[in-house]
Amino acid sequence: MDFQQNDILADGVTAVQRYFLNDKPDNDERVTITEEDFYHLARVMRAKEGDRIAVVFPDGRSAEAEIKEVSADCALAFIVEWLHDEKELPVAVTIASGLPKGDKLELVIQKGTELGASKFVPFHADRSIVKWDEKKAAKKTERWAKIAKEAAEQSQRNRVPEVNVPVNFQELIRIGEQYPFKLYAFEEESKKGEKTAFHHLLSEMKPGDELLIVFGPEGGISEKEAEKLKSSGFVPCGLGPRILRTETAPLYALSAISYHFELMR
Repeated sequence: MDFQQNDILADGVTAVQRYFLNDKPDNDERVTITEEDFYHLARVMRAKEGDRIAVVFPDGRSAEAEIKEVSADCALAFIVEWLHDEKELPVAVTIASGLPKGDKLELVIQKGTELGASKFVPFHADRSIVKWDEKKAAKKTERWAKIAKEAAEQSQRNRVPEVNVPVNFQELIRIGEQYPFKLYAFEEESKKGEKTAFHHLLSEMKPGDELLIVFGPEGGISEKEAEKLKSSGFVPCGLGPRILRTETAPLYALSAISYHFELMR
């Protein structure tokens, strides 16, 4: 699956290309674009002196900058305007996904980033069919991080979500101890007609709170895992009467969270 950036907004207007930088601007508000971002700027966007781009710094601040020079290996730009365009969800949402088959996790990371997720934690679930190759771990995680970065640029976000290396189930439980709010999507709850847990938990949350939601791979979360999650303080919830695929459920949840915190307020 090829994930290309789309620089055209929904209304057909071309967006200013956004780049996430690793360094703060100089005192004279000069910024330097290097490495992969420079390649994209120079080779893909064919940027030239006088063009404007949006840059985002590690602290989440963003600015519009004008390119002054494009050399063989970097581009020099100066900030012309600081932007006040906060695009992040009011609450921090971490998506924990049981390792699915194929490129489904890449889809979850790309679309989940567009929908506002702050972090992704893949984990080895009882029903995960895919076998994680430790020798390819660094390369695979690097690809996931790149997908998240490109999706954050395309969706004009202020922060790039963090993508964890896959963890085992016990480590997932330990990670959950850091979160005041935590859910797990459980198919059996939907079959029983459970409809309120997700809504009630969102109603208890306030801007700035952190939420961890666990989703199973194909086949869902096992009964054993469900019991462990529940005994560890996770709240089971249904996501409506229909059974959602492993790559669809996180996107459903993020959309509902966005509606609750961003459109109803």
